[in-house]
Amino acid sequence: MTQVIWIVAAVLVTFTLGYVGYSKYLSRFVEIDDSRETPAHKYEDGQEYVPAKKPVLLGHHFSSIAGGAPIVGPITAGAIWGWVPALAWVAIGNPLMGAVHDFVSLSGSMRHEGKSIGYIIGEYVGERGKDMLLWFAFLTIILVVAVFALVVGIVLNAYPSAATASFVYIGLAVLFGIYLYQLDGPFIPGTVVFVAGVFAGVWLGIQYPFALFELAGDAAHPAGTFVLFSGSTGSWVPGAGALGGNTAAWVPVILVYAAVASALPVWTLLQPRDYLSSFLLYAGVGGALLAIIVGTLLNTSAEPLVIDSSIGAFQGFFGVESRAPYPLFPMLFVTIACGTISGFHSLVSSGTTAKQLNKESDARLIGYGGMLGEGLLASVALSALAVAGFASDAAGGGIGGALPNFAAGGGTILTSLGIPAEYGGPFMALVLVSFLLTSTDTAARLGRYMMEEIVGTQGSGTTTGFSGGVGSFARGRYTNPAVQCVLAYVLVISGEWATLWALFGSANQLLAALALLTATVWLANWDETKQLVSTGVPMAVMVVITVIALAFLSGYQWLYVGLIQGGAGGIGGQISMAVRIVLAVVLVYLALSLVRIGYGNISSSQGGREPAAEPSDD
Repeated sequence: MTQVIWIVAAVLVTFTLGYVGYSKYLSRFVEIDDSRETPAHKYEDGQEYVPAKKPVLLGHHFSSIAGGAPIVGPITAGAIWGWVPALAWVAIGNPLMGAVHDFVSLSGSMRHEGKSIGYIIGEYVGERGKDMLLWFAFLTIILVVAVFALVVGIVLNAYPSAATASFVYIGLAVLFGIYLYQLDGPFIPGTVVFVAGVFAGVWLGIQYPFALFELAGDAAHPAGTFVLFSGSTGSWVPGAGALGGNTAAWVPVILVYAAVASALPVWTLLQPRDYLSSFLLYAGVGGALLAIIVGTLLNTSAEPLVIDSSIGAFQGFFGVESRAPYPLFPMLFVTIACGTISGFHSLVSSGTTAKQLNKESDARLIGYGGMLGEGLLASVALSALAVAGFASDAAGGGIGGALPNFAAGGGTILTSLGIPAEYGGPFMALVLVSFLLTSTDTAARLGRYMMEEIVGTQGSGTTTGFSGGVGSFARGRYTNPAVQCVLAYVLVISGEWATLWALFGSANQLLAALALLTATVWLANWDETKQLVSTGVPMAVMVVITVIALAFLSGYQWLYVGLIQGGAGGIGGQISMAVRIVLAVVLVYLALSLVRIGYGNISSSQGGREPAAEPSDD
């Protein structure tokens, strides 16, 4: 049987070549120059524009971009179409497309005062293009919130121990924020204590697992699980028919958490949680990669680290029907999503990260290298699935049965380092959930920022959103996240996990295409002799893939199968399908309109004619 180490080896080879060769070329191409003052120094204010050391900023950036998607996407694709096509898209697409996307988004923002990609595109094509991109980003963020809340529910249902550990983790993050910012406690001793507390939370979770409802049928929670509503399966909870009562009940809990957390000051939860989660990330990813190598070479794992027979090398063009009968093209690419390329990263790169670059050369490691790190996380996820195999789980909504296997496979892999599987499994589940929680409320916060740029922040009422008219409500600290979470919940309640994830992946990668379009417009206006292949080709490829995917999903899967043939089920499913169709159509319209506007600007710039809008002087 094929050893899992070949998955890791393939990724390490292509990523090394990409970083050593291609990223160095790109750095010269965008004329990285450490003598040029970065926005962090030029506009240093002690709040947003703050120069950061390269290792510190890499940790912040990596924690921000490495959410649950690079875990969920490869697991989903590997279970449907096989591990070979999933591995190929990660190993080849990441260094040639995803890492390029992150690097040019960061570099472009760095040359435009640390502003967002919406601002940058607006500089060259006008306010209409800026608003269209911001609306696209806002709608995509709603999808991020929806799918991550659903995935957290699936994992917490499978691992009640992770639920307890997550509560401990969030509580410690809040206490750490108070310790640092209110009590002014010493940093290093505090780090040691609170990081140790996070890892101790895994032990507490194993001893005291927590669930909301009992499981239906013959299924049962692990012995000793505390069930909040003991004796009830939660069959009345919206979405319980497809997801199971316990999973469906976790979804609104996570959405409420996201809404509240996104409204809190960053020091209370976001900053301390991101810092603590970076230790989970390094331990989870680094530990798993090391364990695969050690376990293979020294044969120290509890089970052979080989690819399980339930995960085929190639499962056919339409994949395994019981898991999701979708065509490999274009659905494989949008399913893996963030493991290869993610538009969400452009929001992070052109948001907080660009405002903290100490010198321009740091952008190579943080932008290009950070995305390669996310690809390593994707390879760990695919390896964990390969080791554990696919376990059918009706309550998980089909493909949802593969998601908990990240923890099961990861636990088996960690036995190579002498960590018992009963501890390694819950730890990997906590790693997955912590990334998802981080991404969920960070996305809700970014959604509020997007809306602030759209409606403006002056003269439109209070920051709470409860007074001041429509503008205040749309951008309000409390009202905006609430609207996002309500819309996200409507998308989730149908229980159709696979199609919801595909919609998210398509929108997210289409956003990546628009970020690459923004970079291409910037380069074209910068110098008409600049080659536009490095950004233009990935942009064109992603536009074609994502538009075809959204057309397939909205026209065939949701309209024809879901609504016309009645596959959507009850009223909740029908409403969810209708909302998805509208979202898909709007996203395609916005994207193609932006591509048309951007292409016109590029043609004018390259043809020596005056562009539609004056280029930035930055």
